[in-house]
Amino acid sequence: MVQAYILIQTDVGRAAAVAATIADIEGVVLAEDVTGPYDVIARVEAATVDELGKLVISRIQDTEGITRTLTCTVVHV
Repeated sequence: MVQAYILIQTDVGRAAAVAATIADIEGVVLAEDVTGPYDVIARVEAATVDELGKLVISRIQDTEGITRTLTCTVVHV
């Protein structure tokens, strides 16, 4: 299982709507609107790194109101 945090910037005033929309996407464990340089942070899970990439590119980034994402993969050392 691959886990990651997706840091998301949105159009002004769209953070709550974006968080609610992506929370319903399969693979998204948690999505919350936050303060700071990013507007939404999502925790996601996928079976493989390739599946994680597909989730981010074809499902999350395609969400209306998102302007930029940054994927931070969880590592266990």
